[in-house]
Amino acid sequence: MAVRTDRPAAPVARRADRGPRARVNRILGYATLIAFGLVFLYPFVIQLGNSFKTEPDAAANPLSPVPDPVTLAGFERIFAGTNFPLWLGNSLLVTVLVTLGRVFFDSLAGYALARLRFRGRAALFGAVIAVMAVPGVVLLIPKFLVLKQLGLYDSYAGLVVPLLADAAGVFIMKQFFESVPVSIEEAARIDGAGVFRTFWSVVLPTARPALITLTILSFQGSWNEFPHSLVSVQDPDLFTLPRGLADLVSGSLGKGTQYPLKLGAALLATIPVAVLFVIFQRYFVRGANEGVDKG
Repeated sequence: MAVRTDRPAAPVARRADRGPRARVNRILGYATLIAFGLVFLYPFVIQLGNSFKTEPDAAANPLSPVPDPVTLAGFERIFAGTNFPLWLGNSLLVTVLVTLGRVFFDSLAGYALARLRFRGRAALFGAVIAVMAVPGVVLLIPKFLVLKQLGLYDSYAGLVVPLLADAAGVFIMKQFFESVPVSIEEAARIDGAGVFRTFWSVVLPTARPALITLTILSFQGSWNEFPHSLVSVQDPDLFTLPRGLADLVSGSLGKGTQYPLKLGAALLATIPVAVLFVIFQRYFVRGANEGVDKG
């Protein structure tokens, strides 16, 4: 009995030795994460602080996050002296239409690539992957020429139609649909449901995490889309927020740094995406993890 009681002593001792070391490693890990978090957050803190500064204070202390004094003059000038409300309305319209279109068309394409068997399916999916590898800047001039040729340049259609589907969304939905058991669809077909009815009423409701992930990515991507608006519209009445903010940064309102005006406008443009991500964060992480596990 004495021998048996002595045997566990060594593992217990080793666990005791590992305890302080594990705590130290955990503390160092958290400290590293906090340090990187502060590095990433500080520019946003500066943006927030400069938005509430006066023009002289922002020009003299641009890296200070504390406004002295606090003023809303920058925000008042945003709404009274710029076309910010118009840019905001255009961005909302384009973003909602593009997000709805991407969720619908990417889901259809992803389901077709995951479930339908047709000649050239593998080649088509390979083309989708290849499109993801092409830098967007390479397609700017061809996109401009196509829009001009089709008569879509300088119109809302030119802002929306080319963005209604994207390769990344198709890839995300295909990967998720492949994880759905085929038996669910077979039961629907036995009941007489067609391909689209099976997709719409049976398979799509199970893809909520992937749909929420795609919605967030589509909303964020279309809300922040600048290169496409640069080659698709020239009329100031069709500017979206990124295009309008670029116009402000280029000095369209005159001389001076105008930090409160510019950073305040950028802050207002950031809020909708941040709110959307905070609300659906857990669904986004779940959908992303499922996509990674399946890939």
